[in-house]
Amino acid sequence: MSQSRPTSDLEIARAASLVDIRQVATRYGIEEDELVLHGKHMAKIPLSILDRIGSNPPGKYIDVTAINPTPLGEGKTVTTIGLSLGLNHIGKKAVATIRQPSMGPVFGIKGGAAGGGHSQVIPMEDFNLHLTGDTHAIGLANNLLAAWVDTSILKGNPHRIDPPTVTWKRCLDVNDRALRNIIVGLGGSKNGVPRESGFDISSASEVMAILGLSSDSSDLRERLGRIVIGLNDDGDLVTAEQLGAAGSMAVLLKDAIHPTFMQTLEGTGCFVHTGPFANIAHGNSSIVADRIALSLCDYVVTESGFGADMGAEKFFNIKCRLSGMKPDAVVLVATIRALKVHSGRYKVVPGKPMPEEINQEDIQAVEEGCSNLRRHIENLGKFGTPVVVALNRFPTDTGGEIEAVLNIAREAGAFDAAISEVHSHGGEGGATLAKAVVKACEEVPADFKMTYPDDLPVRDKIRSIATEIYRADGVDFKPTASKAIRKFEKLGLGHLPICMAKTQYSFTDNPKIVGAPVGFRITVRDVRLSAGAGFLYALTGDIMTMPGLGSRPGLLQIDVDEEGRPQGLF
Repeated sequence: MSQSRPTSDLEIARAASLVDIRQVATRYGIEEDELVLHGKHMAKIPLSILDRIGSNPPGKYIDVTAINPTPLGEGKTVTTIGLSLGLNHIGKKAVATIRQPSMGPVFGIKGGAAGGGHSQVIPMEDFNLHLTGDTHAIGLANNLLAAWVDTSILKGNPHRIDPPTVTWKRCLDVNDRALRNIIVGLGGSKNGVPRESGFDISSASEVMAILGLSSDSSDLRERLGRIVIGLNDDGDLVTAEQLGAAGSMAVLLKDAIHPTFMQTLEGTGCFVHTGPFANIAHGNSSIVADRIALSLCDYVVTESGFGADMGAEKFFNIKCRLSGMKPDAVVLVATIRALKVHSGRYKVVPGKPMPEEINQEDIQAVEEGCSNLRRHIENLGKFGTPVVVALNRFPTDTGGEIEAVLNIAREAGAFDAAISEVHSHGGEGGATLAKAVVKACEEVPADFKMTYPDDLPVRDKIRSIATEIYRADGVDFKPTASKAIRKFEKLGLGHLPICMAKTQYSFTDNPKIVGAPVGFRITVRDVRLSAGAGFLYALTGDIMTMPGLGSRPGLLQIDVDEEGRPQGLF
């Protein structure tokens, strides 16, 4: 007898009964005139709602992060959504705040980011594709500025922009390695001044980072004006405000500043807003979405991208620094398969089947791989918030392997460790984890602290992250990076926080080194300015701001059926 095919995430999502989003909003105290409807099942929430609810006592603030993931991901979004379901299941009023996925991964290898199984945001197709158009608005605003920079240079160059110093790139929400490095202005004098440039993926655009870190529309407009596009002939910064483009950019983003409100499979609410990658940007959903959610709920579960050395570090040191919001607990997601990979005994390759042996019981490999889990627990403890480990359970996990992870997590300093079965059982499968999180919030007063103060020199901020979080022996700065740091400090920008651009797969800047390595150094090859977002970002290793497609990307399996409905999304 042949085995039946597992039910896909898309099939589970389509089998759910969607509730009118106005009904979901009512449960959270959102009034109907505070909704800008996008059909029956999605709505924008204008920031003006804060005029009514902003003085409410804030709920508990929970960040969900993970160990260093495999290329397949470890279910962090599944856990984020599932924990909010679990909290509602045990009688708490909870909501999740998550990022909008980039269509680069959707059509690439990793797939969408709506969660999975019985822990999803729906409609799944809308969530993973265009949603309410925010990413497109970001791309338009980004590219409008790029077009005006080149036009300004061509039309008399009134701001004396030095073309080789222009750092502002165009962007699009597709993985396209052929556009990483290009020459613009070819084809004669009517087409512009030729110069080297390139494309970033939209998630890496500074406009995306700005949208995520803005406190309101006025702050957004001001930050857009601070964007630096390059230098003039005197070596001074040239900004979007000086070029006169910031106002038009703000107009393009007038609706994108408002978070999108959706629902889960169990009819609870979820805020979706912004989508910066954590390996090349700050990797967190927006400040305004979290602020609205905290004024409406007992518990807000937000998510930081990739591993805790990336997204969570930036959540604490950038997002919390700028917002003033302080987390009450952090949930660290782990899987048995990822821990086996971190033992160094197994290898997971994107686009290829999992090795058969990784699904067999191997307690020794799990225990060895827990070196990565231990380090993340210790690191998160440095921020002064209690840590709860969520073991995202897979059907192939054995009792011995699970027991080993839970015991090691508690011994390493986690407040508690719990199995998460939200993928298969939704809110009921997240109840144990939810109870552990509630207990952590109630019993352990958070004593939140950051890795470095504002006034620390730029080199020392980078060293602090590298030595305290990555556990490197030190940092080597390439000449380009050292020159950039001197320039930014001379310009009075040394007070800005640091956004590290680094691989998500390792504590090092080499994605092949797994576990909890020691005796290594981090190499910073360049440091760049995101003046509008309000941080400096340090480039390490071979990290790129425009991913590429693999030889067998997800786009080859995606199609429409005879009714025009998307198929093959996962």
